[in-house]
Amino acid sequence: MIGQPPPERADAARNRQKIIEVASRMIAEHGADQLSLDEVAKEAGVGVGTVYRRFGDRAGLVWALIDEREHRFQQAFLSGPPPIGPGAPPAERIRAFLSAVVDRVMDQEDLFLLVELGSPKARFGGPYKVHHTHLAGLLAQARPGADARFLADALLASVNAYLIRYQRDERGMSVEAIKSALDDLALSVTGGPPTSRRRG
Repeated sequence: MIGQPPPERADAARNRQKIIEVASRMIAEHGADQLSLDEVAKEAGVGVGTVYRRFGDRAGLVWALIDEREHRFQQAFLSGPPPIGPGAPPAERIRAFLSAVVDRVMDQEDLFLLVELGSPKARFGGPYKVHHTHLAGLLAQARPGADARFLADALLASVNAYLIRYQRDERGMSVEAIKSALDDLALSVTGGPPTSRRRG
């Protein structure tokens, strides 16, 4: 699981919560793309250095904002009921997981768009690393001998926030159509016939 910080001093915990609350309010009022760490620090009444030390960069602050929902998502695929959780065949779990990632991105789309603008370390660390490890493990079971780590990267590249937004806004695809096409992709990777779900 991600997002398990070491114990904090009471004042540090208060500052962290204040920064998160201010950032959440600023995003609600002005949109995620306008989020500035300098402005967050000013509104929160803390030094800019405090924000950078605690969160590293804007992507780090964004991950803190999505952390709670990410925890729930991870619990679902690590220990929840099948098919996303243990108990279903690996290929079925892969399909359920990728569909759930689409919902996860849509739930906080603006924040995921911001994260994807960050450095590779920020973008491919944190939750991505957990998602990749989980997916690669399932792929190793479903496709013994294949390069599971590469396949996990390739599948996760299909569920990035910018691509999903482009597919919806420019190609006119519904979320259901995106999931259906992604299901076909997962089936082609794990070995199975294409789904017959309607696209549109």
